[in-house]
Amino acid sequence: MGMIKRVGMGVAVAALAITVPGVAFATDRGTWDRAELLKFAALPAETFVPGSEPAGSLLGGTPTNGVVPPFADQPVQGFSGVLRNSDGTFDVLSDNGFGNKANSADFLLRIQRVGPDFDSGEVDLLGGITLTDPDGKVPFPLTRPDRVLTGSDFDVESISRTADGTYWIGDEFGPWLLHFDRAGRLLAAPVPLPGVFAPENATRGGTAANLNSSKGFEGMAQSPDGRTLYPLLEGTVAGDAPGTLRFNEFDIATNAYTGRRWTYLLDAPGNAIGDAIAVDKDRFLIIERDNGEGATAKVKKIYLADRRDRNRDGQLDKTLVADLMDIANPKRVGGFGKTFTFPFQTIEDVVILDDRTLAVLNDNNFPSSNGRTPGQPDDNEFIVIKLDHDLDADKRVLRRY
Repeated sequence: MGMIKRVGMGVAVAALAITVPGVAFATDRGTWDRAELLKFAALPAETFVPGSEPAGSLLGGTPTNGVVPPFADQPVQGFSGVLRNSDGTFDVLSDNGFGNKANSADFLLRIQRVGPDFDSGEVDLLGGITLTDPDGKVPFPLTRPDRVLTGSDFDVESISRTADGTYWIGDEFGPWLLHFDRAGRLLAAPVPLPGVFAPENATRGGTAANLNSSKGFEGMAQSPDGRTLYPLLEGTVAGDAPGTLRFNEFDIATNAYTGRRWTYLLDAPGNAIGDAIAVDKDRFLIIERDNGEGATAKVKKIYLADRRDRNRDGQLDKTLVADLMDIANPKRVGGFGKTFTFPFQTIEDVVILDDRTLAVLNDNNFPSSNGRTPGQPDDNEFIVIKLDHDLDADKRVLRRY
């Protein structure tokens, strides 16, 4: 789990705040007005895959937010990536399970299919696929002899789907890129990011890790033409300037990185990103967040990031398009007040619905997070927000699936 310059519409706001040697951290240099909450639905925290395998045996049996593990079935939780389907349903990626490699060996990696019903405020669980490696593409030992993939094998955090229906998934344990067919079977060996090694990387041998745990590919955009992926690290590689994140380019046809990369600069070095998706060939929506939840949640933002770097400072230009801690709610959608907040530790899912509308989901870290109500495990919330301006997105992005 992700335990975890903006140029704006004619308004310029000066710069910055905090400095460390070699880097100046971004602050609001431009912004759109408040986004508005249009729709709200939630999948209850204690939702499980019917007739599945037990899970949570390594959590110690200690109650967390009133929930006592282990569980008779697999929890439906940890949404760390979302894809829109043409029929109004969504595919959501559940991450490695319970937070780390050591406690997630009985959590099966899975793409869930869900359907929000905004009239009732409920989210229907419609099925899904479990990720497997039947042909032995993974070059290191797996947890299970049947080669069903678990949260001790990979920490899957970002997802993209190409026109042939196959899935590309970004992992944090390598970090690796994983290519699965539409049934969830791994098609090729995991692709490493050259020169970057997480502590959990099973192939690094004596090479020192240079990326912290749970700081791999948290976001992954796909170019409008479907030929290129842009995986974005959640954390800073050792030796890079503090608070800078590598945004790499990957060519699908050659199954290799192109060597091109850009830099995303966090507003503060303690922040992290939650997701990254394409708007057009140069612009991306990126969720940036702090580590707080509930009363301590302060920074939960969606930026429009432009790789053209118009001010030539070496970073993606950033425009704030939605502050998720300050969403207008004049119609009191969901029974909330006139200001709606999304106060979760990990917000890891954003998808474009139309040129002015986004869906945003949280990763509820079941059963650990309690950002909405103290002492109660967070639901998987599904919100739709209207932006202050059109994105002017590439039409191919708006038509995708």
